[in-house]
Amino acid sequence: MLSRSERLSQFLDEIGWADALRRPLAGDASSRRYERLSKATGHSVVLMDAGPEGIETISPFVRLADHLNRIGLSAPEILAADPENGFVLLEDFGDGVFARLMATEPAVEAVLYEAAIDVLVHLHQTKPSDALPAFSPLQLAEFAAITYEWYRLDPEPGGDAVQPFILELKRLLSLVQPDAPVLALRDFHTENMIWLPTRVGVRRVGLLDFQDGFLCHPAYDLASLLRDARRDLSANLVDPLLNRYLKSIGGDPDDLRLAFTIYSAQRNLRIVGVFARLCRLEGKQHYVDLIPRVWNHLLTDLAHPALRTLRAVVLADLPEPKPEFLTRLKARCATVQAP
Repeated sequence: MLSRSERLSQFLDEIGWADALRRPLAGDASSRRYERLSKATGHSVVLMDAGPEGIETISPFVRLADHLNRIGLSAPEILAADPENGFVLLEDFGDGVFARLMATEPAVEAVLYEAAIDVLVHLHQTKPSDALPAFSPLQLAEFAAITYEWYRLDPEPGGDAVQPFILELKRLLSLVQPDAPVLALRDFHTENMIWLPTRVGVRRVGLLDFQDGFLCHPAYDLASLLRDARRDLSANLVDPLLNRYLKSIGGDPDDLRLAFTIYSAQRNLRIVGVFARLCRLEGKQHYVDLIPRVWNHLLTDLAHPALRTLRAVVLADLPEPKPEFLTRLKARCATVQAP
């Protein structure tokens, strides 16, 4: 039986890229790996190694990439794929990652965020792809309950301790169920967007990491974008960006803002748990350093009067990420460090 590296070499040979220079690219929180393949001619592509799960990961990515391109957005073109082994060759969008551009040239922040909002407007005005999953308020609440399992350290959770949390978050999510769900890309943030200035309109935003897309409220991706776990968005931009979205979509501003707050709280609660799990299971300690920012976003959400009961439950059950607590959390991390 061929090893994984041998299967990859065989795939590259079959598609004419065996002689390319291979350089690793920064990945995400998943097990996927990325490499840039460059030929002497200067032509480059991106290799995605989705891992042994193969078709389970690649099929949704390929399907949604095709959908996004068909509706006039920019997803990487699929140049070749081996679903059985989890290999995909992608169009190379380059290095203009939104987060990096804003770090080196802060003046572009508003322009890039406005472009991202326009992508969501376009996406939400388009019929979503068929056969997408959708999750009930109970399921979404249970997804956020991962924080009770991985973030709490002393005492370890057990029994029915998490049930009041799940029931209250479920109640809130039930208040803002959408009449017409849209495609939520799920990880719609500035490290998953690449600026493509030679393209026009919404196609200037190259989209990555959308394979987990699902049907949800339009507020979900708005919260993902404007409550970013990895960077601080200028506070004076949040309301203008929400207003830009509302001006294009219409609807009741108060309803959208309530949904935005509730889905943001759900996301931030889940992210705290995911980051703690990445540390404790995979040794990725650097994710712990992002938790205070996510916690601050969560406190902003919980300050809304409609979330006062959830706020009481969360603050009673979950520890504030003070330095001494984060040190204890890192001490529980797996010993093998992963980038």
